[in-house]
Amino acid sequence: MITDVEDFFTKGCGRCDRFDTPDCSTKRWADGLAKLRDICLSAGLEEAVRWGQPCYRHADRNITILGAYQDKFVLGFFNAALMNDPKGLLEKPGPNTQHADTIYFTENAQVSFLEKTILAYLNEAKSYAEEGKTPPKSTSVPDLPVELVDALDEDPELAEAFHALTPGRQRSYVINLNGAKKTETRISRIEKFRDKIIDGKGANER
Repeated sequence: MITDVEDFFTKGCGRCDRFDTPDCSTKRWADGLAKLRDICLSAGLEEAVRWGQPCYRHADRNITILGAYQDKFVLGFFNAALMNDPKGLLEKPGPNTQHADTIYFTENAQVSFLEKTILAYLNEAKSYAEEGKTPPKSTSVPDLPVELVDALDEDPELAEAFHALTPGRQRSYVINLNGAKKTETRISRIEKFRDKIIDGKGANER
């Protein structure tokens, strides 16, 4: 991945084999991405590179990040649960995302049209960073798959370990298991996850 922010706007992020080719997604959305960059810098944000993408910071906190895909480009907000979103622009990037945190663009010209609103959103996010304000941590966990309920009922040690996990780690297992369509697949995954759960780890932790 790139480490120089200028490379993103001239070559791409470096995360696929289309890097520095005419097919790179950043080439298609060059005008829109450049305009987003100008808006972020005009808002007084500091520019850096995070995860191969331009990230904009304020008061020692990440505020927003740019991204480019083949069919769209995006402006993603950190700590979006704090945002008021009066224009209803923020969308969830995926079904398992808790909070809407992304503005999607499918035309370069959309950025100029939304410039005043984007600036207002950035200034709102800056104010939260200055105040040191963070969103409350979610303590909710989705309903457990029936296969997991059965496994916990049959295995007291597993049940004790699972309920001792943080809500986020519990949620990681629920999301993983719900991604399997077949009961036997979910049961197999639970068996493989047992040691991780006993060790107090989440589904994606090593």
